[in-house]
Amino acid sequence: MSEEKQNVKEEKLHFFQSIHFKIALVFALLLLIAFQIVGAVFIQRLKSDNLKTFKQRVELSSYVDNSLAQNLSSNDTQKANDKIRTILEDVNNSNITDVQVVDAKGNIRGDNDVDKRSLVGQRTTDSDIKQVLYNGRTYSKMTYDRSDNKRYYISITPLFSSTGNTNAVVGAVYIRASLESVYDSLNNVTAIFATAALIATVIGLLLAIILSSAITRPIDEMKKQTARIAKGDYSGQVHVYGKDELGQLAEAVNNLSVRVEESQEQSESERRRLDSVLTHMSDGVIATNRRGKVNIINQAACDYLDVNEEDTLGKSILDVLDIREDYTLHDLLENQEEITLDMSADDHDQILHAYFSLIQRESGFISGIVCVLRDVTEQEKIDRELRQFVSNVSHELRTPLTSMRSYIEALNDGAWKDPEVAPSFLKVTQEETDRMIRMINDLLKLSRMDSGRVKLDLELVNLNELFNYVLDRFEMMLEKDNNDTHSTKSKNYTIKRDFTKKDLWVEIDTDKFIQVIDNIMNNAIKYSPNGGVITCRLLETKNHVILSISDQGLGIPKKDLNHVFDRFFRVDKARSRAQGGTGLGLAISKEVIEMHHGKIWADSVEGQGTTFYISLPYHEYDDDEEDLWDEN
Repeated sequence: MSEEKQNVKEEKLHFFQSIHFKIALVFALLLLIAFQIVGAVFIQRLKSDNLKTFKQRVELSSYVDNSLAQNLSSNDTQKANDKIRTILEDVNNSNITDVQVVDAKGNIRGDNDVDKRSLVGQRTTDSDIKQVLYNGRTYSKMTYDRSDNKRYYISITPLFSSTGNTNAVVGAVYIRASLESVYDSLNNVTAIFATAALIATVIGLLLAIILSSAITRPIDEMKKQTARIAKGDYSGQVHVYGKDELGQLAEAVNNLSVRVEESQEQSESERRRLDSVLTHMSDGVIATNRRGKVNIINQAACDYLDVNEEDTLGKSILDVLDIREDYTLHDLLENQEEITLDMSADDHDQILHAYFSLIQRESGFISGIVCVLRDVTEQEKIDRELRQFVSNVSHELRTPLTSMRSYIEALNDGAWKDPEVAPSFLKVTQEETDRMIRMINDLLKLSRMDSGRVKLDLELVNLNELFNYVLDRFEMMLEKDNNDTHSTKSKNYTIKRDFTKKDLWVEIDTDKFIQVIDNIMNNAIKYSPNGGVITCRLLETKNHVILSISDQGLGIPKKDLNHVFDRFFRVDKARSRAQGGTGLGLAISKEVIEMHHGKIWADSVEGQGTTFYISLPYHEYDDDEEDLWDEN
């Protein structure tokens, strides 16, 4: 119930505030003011005319005035008074309440009021009568008698003697007439006029409401349509009632609705396109207002900065990028230079390049800043690795070249004549040359792998037999070295095999895969202590075969474990170089295994040895497939 009352109250308030009501009210007020002005002028004119007529009606005729003047000039006072009384009694005017005749000396000579005849013979006390007797001019006034609450008209007319050449004042006639009849008539006319004006105003107000309704109806429809447009509803149309200004305005509103809908659809389409672009961009985008407060940020930027969109909106871009200590907003506005942001943490590396540009209007007004974040971690890593690679290649080539230069200079200086020294010098020079040739061949091999020019010659191979074959070859080499009593590089070691009994058939490039096993086995032999055991395992999982080679060497430090497959990386550089390694074997092995869609990794405990693992995709072939393969 209270809600209904509230709605009614709001509706009434809305009506009284509407232009509909205001137009009707203004029209009614104008009509009322016009009636007031006309009525005031009319009543005032009517009052003036009625008073003029009233004065003319209550004035005594000139005959009566002359008769009174003659009697006042008579020497027989008693007789003259009787005649004056007779004349006054003959005055027949209902408006006149009192007529008094006074001679030139101020003595009252006659009065039509019976109650006042006792005053005849006495001197008048009225100062107005005395003034008229003195100056001889007619005097009139209107007065209000508080005793009976009535208005009266008072006229004092001097009486002149008609004898002789001069007109001497012989007396005056005092007339008092009631004005109630005049004012009653005016009041009646005023009441009639006020009633007519009120009725006309009410009728005018009703007509104004009807007229204003006809005017405001299209305005109200246009208001509702613009409200719908403001809410995003463009379906409605304003009814056009005519070809006047309101009709033209209604057509303009309809056209505006269509144009706004088209513009809104275009703007919404552009916004969706922009949102889609920002969402799927690999680069981070941050937009701010002219005060540097973030108002747009895409998901890529949130991922780069490890923040939530809700937490960044409204914050300064200096705080979001954490550069407040080094830059100010003015710096970003004045110099749109590239900024490098190092967002690296203990568990990951991340380097971002921030590019800034201004959002500027045609007038030159800057309304904001756009910042584009680009992840250059991989690029920086590649550049760093490239610099390291060039440095390593230069160093690796410089070492044998320096050694060769020293020996050649010694030979050139005469050492070639020494039959004991010259052969050893030439042997070292040959070994260093072979080492550089191996290094260059490995580099060329890696280059071809990186460029994708190396193709795999795949064939279905029994991995058990292949692995056993390679290990048998290393055991034969061990047995040969042990039998060679002159060998200085022989080392006693034992190869332990732990294979699954099931035949594991995989598609591999046999030659390249043997090179991988050779590299890992050579490393295991190099770094195993004398008499150590090298354990080789082969097992099967659901979709992979796992091959592992473990040694009992010094192991690899944890900090170096992730770099063992990097090019030219050596845990013990002096020892590796002394043993003739190029530092590229494991890098080539990794490239080969990845070409087979497999994985290679190392696990090590410092002081206890290292294990290298190789995982290859495995699909179990049934008997029919094997028979078909054998037939082919």
